[in-house]
Amino acid sequence: MEFTLDATSNNARACTIKTAHSTIKTPVFMPVGTVGSVKSLDMEDVVDILGAEIILANTYHMYLRPGDKTVAKMGKLHKFTTFPKSFLTDSGGFQAFSLSSMTKHKENGIEFRSHIDGSKHLFTPSKVIDIQNNLGSDIMMILDDLVALPATQERIALSIDRTTKWAQESIGYHKENQAKGIGTEQNIFAIIQGGTDKAFRTKSATELCALTDYDGFAIGGLSVGEANQDMYDTVEHTVQYMPKDKPRYLMGVGTPEDLIENVERGIDMFDCVMPTRNARNGTLFTSFGKINIKGAKFKEDELPIDPECTCLTCKRYTRSYMNHLIRAKELSYFRLATIHNLHYYLNLMREVREAILEDRFAEFKTEFYKKRS
Repeated sequence: MEFTLDATSNNARACTIKTAHSTIKTPVFMPVGTVGSVKSLDMEDVVDILGAEIILANTYHMYLRPGDKTVAKMGKLHKFTTFPKSFLTDSGGFQAFSLSSMTKHKENGIEFRSHIDGSKHLFTPSKVIDIQNNLGSDIMMILDDLVALPATQERIALSIDRTTKWAQESIGYHKENQAKGIGTEQNIFAIIQGGTDKAFRTKSATELCALTDYDGFAIGGLSVGEANQDMYDTVEHTVQYMPKDKPRYLMGVGTPEDLIENVERGIDMFDCVMPTRNARNGTLFTSFGKINIKGAKFKEDELPIDPECTCLTCKRYTRSYMNHLIRAKELSYFRLATIHNLHYYLNLMREVREAILEDRFAEFKTEFYKKRS
């Protein structure tokens, strides 16, 4: 991985990340393709219409179905899915934690039962790297010990200790593999934990960022029910302990407002299911806020979803037509709505980058909120 810090505007950063498969300009929003597919879209939509340079796939889901060994036999993620750009794979620890009622966090990993057939599995630090080596992702996330909030001080402390221990095991194993010619084009990120407690975040960030062989660092365990301001304060506190010469990734966040606030605090990379999930449920993002396209007021509305938007959907279709499609449960609605929401997110980050390069991010943020008021 090559990383360049191109410009700053106060704490907001514009960077360039080069992997074996693409050049990623940050700040960047990464569409979520959990099982190797962005829901309701094909890869022509993702590459040619949206212009995404990086998307996510999930280790837990790809491990269970179709199986990481199957993906490896089919040419790994890039060939299997035909997405030619970069993949980031999450470790699967969050899914093992959230989708299984039988999860057990142990000293050596996370034991869980498949949400598909109930079979028992164990994710260890080395196991999730083996899976991600088979998947062939450009960026691999390590296994971390995530806890739900609120949690006791003792449980959060244990989470940090395990996360650091597993991070040490992971980077050592990854480097051993690379010496054997395995995963030589793959990069590895560690995940900072600690809830919203600043002392815990300091401890976790300090311990993990001391592991200098990591290619980047993520902030995990946020956007799990805490107040927005608590999230922002935690991010602002944590980034001061993160290297300036490596990517900073805030996992699972969030709304357009969350992206703007956390770019302001120095975050480079984001992902969230919100734009795709909300699209399917009728909530569409616009420059002036959200709308629910199911609303009766849109039945005879001749405007596009967002008059300022240049996406395929807005250039061709009206709110009236989109209202009709979702009410009729027409399958084409899901594609058109998803294209619009993802275009909005990706374009927002492109505009943010331009503002940072021109050192006018503060003005951009003011205008962003002014339109919403």
